Amino acid sequence: MARVTILEKQQTSPELQELFQKMEARGGRILNLFKVMANSPEVGRAFLKLGNTILMKSSLDPRLREIAILRVGALAQATYEWTQHVPIARRVGVTQPQIDALADWRSSLDRFNDQERAVLAYTDAVAEQIRVPGEIFGAVRAFLNDPQIVELTTTIGYYGMVSRILEALQIELET
Repeated sequence: MARVTILEKQQTSPELQELFQKMEARGGRILNLFKVMANSPEVGRAFLKLGNTILMKSSLDPRLREIAILRVGALAQATYEWTQHVPIARRVGVTQPQIDALADWRSSLDRFNDQERAVLAYTDAVAEQIRVPGEIFGAVRAFLNDPQIVELTTTIGYYGMVSRILEALQIELET
């Protein structure tokens, strides 16, 4: 059970009600994570806006984005995050053998190409150490331009925050 109230749409601020309505009109669900974030309307609105920007307006290859998100979820042992993003990863072309190997990707290097391995190493460094060694940054730099590096770093940081919110507040999956 979540440690804070999971608000229903009608219990949220008018601005968030409008955002939730737009999500539903596009065929989306209002996830428990969003309902929890609605407890703080201003933070919730900004949280949703950044998440939507990462998912819909980034120049980063969606496959690389989802590999990074799933790796962050695996590192944080965030079941909710993992469960929500596996179908998205599959939709954008991440293979099931790759998904299965993400928890211990270094032992399954044959499942990932050079670019994906560079992104995974970068994800691990950002998520676990914050500071990225030069050789790891250089490997990512070989494949990504400045905007994509900023977007990848933001994605890793955002989903690290998401995982922390999910786990600290014990937000359960939707039924």
